[in-house]
Amino acid sequence: MKFTLGFSPCPNDTFIFDALVNKKIDTGNMEFDVVLEDVQTLNRWAIEGKLDISKISYGVLPLVLAQYKILHSGGALGKGVGPLLISANPVNIYVKDFDINDYTIAIPGENTTAHLLFSLAFPNAKNKVFKIFHEIEDFLLTNAHQKTLGVIIHENRFTYQHKGLHKLIDLGEFWEKKTGYPIPLGGIAVRKNILPTIQADIDKLIQQSIKYAFNNYPSLPEYVKLHSQEMEEIVMRQHIDLYVNNYSINIGEDGKEAVNEFLNIYERNNPVSSINHNVFI
Repeated sequence: MKFTLGFSPCPNDTFIFDALVNKKIDTGNMEFDVVLEDVQTLNRWAIEGKLDISKISYGVLPLVLAQYKILHSGGALGKGVGPLLISANPVNIYVKDFDINDYTIAIPGENTTAHLLFSLAFPNAKNKVFKIFHEIEDFLLTNAHQKTLGVIIHENRFTYQHKGLHKLIDLGEFWEKKTGYPIPLGGIAVRKNILPTIQADIDKLIQQSIKYAFNNYPSLPEYVKLHSQEMEEIVMRQHIDLYVNNYSINIGEDGKEAVNEFLNIYERNNPVSSINHNVFI
């Protein structure tokens, strides 16, 4: 059996899937055609139902539930792992006269978890532009003379300070304080038309792939280095340490509750939506 599989070239995803796609574990009669793309492209493709198995942002989950369910393994949840709102110049967002609509906010994709978390903190924000996540720092620096803010994710959490950029608020911390749950960033979606027994087998293979990676950590697979060529190894490890954890091996009940709360917030923000909360295999 052959399945299309999409995930990002970021270190956390390549770390998770290295053993699976490079046959370091026994995948039996399963083969995978791998596509590496940025998460917003994967989100768009999931809306289109393009791939059999795909990493997605939980922000897009409500839009893909007709065609996909979520695996227990391979995802990204946790505490202290959320997106940051940053600026090129110091801005105090806590003063009385601060108005988010005085600023243009660059966000890494419309259907992303980062966008939903930003909207939770700033529900009235109107001036948004959607960009690929690695473009946002340069957008702020290029437009430093204007009133611009940006939401950053992934490895940019570790690099923004080196470019002289300023953190205004940790949107993940805002979520954690408001809900008490870990932050649901992304999960692995599998097409519903794949037999449930096969879905479960894929889930187990991803779990095995992660355990293989951890058993050989902190050694970095060449697959991770290959797709992170402009990143220092210490940043790759920071990325993996932050986004790959026990929730990646198995989301668990508290992880499922976090996703359910995420969907509740989406429904409150989109009152015409009615979502089936039975989202996991």
